[in-house]
Amino acid sequence: MATVSIPARTSALLLDIEGTTTPITFVKDVLFPYIREHLEDYLSSHWEEDECKQDVHLLKKQIEEDMRQHRSCPVHTVDQTVHTDEEKAIREVVDNVLWQMAADRKSTALKQLQGHMWRAAYSSGRIKGEVYQDVVPSIKRWREKGLKVFIYSSGSVEAQKLLFGYSVEGDVLDLFDGHFDTTIGAKVESKSYERIAERIGCPPEEITFLTDVTREAKAAEEAGANVVVVVRPGNMELTDEERGHYNLITSFSQLELSGRA
Repeated sequence: MATVSIPARTSALLLDIEGTTTPITFVKDVLFPYIREHLEDYLSSHWEEDECKQDVHLLKKQIEEDMRQHRSCPVHTVDQTVHTDEEKAIREVVDNVLWQMAADRKSTALKQLQGHMWRAAYSSGRIKGEVYQDVVPSIKRWREKGLKVFIYSSGSVEAQKLLFGYSVEGDVLDLFDGHFDTTIGAKVESKSYERIAERIGCPPEEITFLTDVTREAKAAEEAGANVVVVVRPGNMELTDEERGHYNLITSFSQLELSGRA
């Protein structure tokens, strides 16, 4: 695949994580299974702590919103076993979180709880964040050229910082100028990219967004940003039309910074 030149006016690069900086398999085969396997134990251990209470409160508000919008939710059958109110409450949270994960929901409530669980796993060394080998050298090169680099992922800002703070390459957080998650808006909505541009302090036209998801690419493009689609192993297959429309790269090293010394 040939090199791709980004516009000389670009002042900031905005990077997706899953399928862009990090293999999809890391998220699907490491991070998500960790949540499913340890969720009930985590809630039982931390149930009385303020942070956990806040996470559960957010999840309950999300459930109320889903019911108002008539979205399907887990149906709780009548449980005939003897249990405490706390056990029942934990079981309901577990059911809802697993349901959201199975539906690939991107709710802020879900992402916040996941982020807190991953923090414990990263800090204990049970998990290390995976990044493709071309990522760190390329970002260093971009920064040397005066570009700012930001992350925009549906994973919470905390989860993003954990991945890069406890990565296989060590702590690489200093490579990034900022992080954005779904609290700024959904990645498939053009308004989100306008808000990010405003927060960064430059027009959308000066941002180049790297993602593997064409729905996100379309939204960023509609906001006026430049877009490059990243093709990595295991990523969603692109249609011929998408291949013809977007600039494609298989490695960050293929990105050329035109008009920069």
